[in-house]
Amino acid sequence: MQFYKYHGTGNDFIVLDAMEEGVFLSPREIEALCQRHTGIGADGVIFACPPLAADAAMRIFNADGSEAEMCGNGIRCLAKYLFERMGIKREDMFIETGGGTRRLRLETVEGLVREVRVDMGLPELMGRDLPAPDDNSRPGEVTITTAGGEVFHAFCLSMGNPHCVLFIEDTEMADLARIGTLLERHELFPNRTNVEFAQVLDERHILLRVWERGVGETQACGTGACAAAVAALHNGGCAAPVEVRLRGGALEIDLDDQGHVYLSGPAVEVFHGEL
Repeated sequence: MQFYKYHGTGNDFIVLDAMEEGVFLSPREIEALCQRHTGIGADGVIFACPPLAADAAMRIFNADGSEAEMCGNGIRCLAKYLFERMGIKREDMFIETGGGTRRLRLETVEGLVREVRVDMGLPELMGRDLPAPDDNSRPGEVTITTAGGEVFHAFCLSMGNPHCVLFIEDTEMADLARIGTLLERHELFPNRTNVEFAQVLDERHILLRVWERGVGETQACGTGACAAAVAALHNGGCAAPVEVRLRGGALEIDLDDQGHVYLSGPAVEVFHGEL
């Protein structure tokens, strides 16, 4: 099996060609590939699949073998793979995902993709994967109480996949693993959720750490960066465009007049091989 390893601001993926047969690995096999000591090592596996009405379709699976609807860093990596490795030489590209079709603009230099801008669509503040808003609160604002009695004031939204954003004073002091695990599997989120720990530095900059559903803490999360920026814009703490700084690098989030969210960032091929 030929595989390609990519990362987007440190969020890393194994990309596989599934154009002929579709997804061809079981959740257990995907989990084994993502193991960092005994496998290739990755936050997830992306299958380039045949589309219905686009350039390609993306199926993405987390490191625990569960399937995700959408991934902002992953879709940029897939676009680079399609352009450079599969001969889809389009700087304007459409990719189908479980969260809807996304339009991408590829910035190329001498035939190589350096950066990708993704139209992430409209953020959703109500939905089946999100808790109902509290009484007398604005859409997206939710108070979450854990079984142990801890209370968290969060901003919940979907960017094609569910997110729970917490605004905190210092990301370095966040009890990420404990709180992330509690909220990821809280009963309010029927399909689990990603959890963002966001520190607003000023109106144009956010520090962010992300607990990803089915993975744990990652170096970066594209949809998580979008969710944190949208939450900060909604609360009046930021103004677009916003630079979101994660442990793996920075991503730029912008909005247009219709409210569409745009994610811009790099995509890097790390290595490829045969398994």
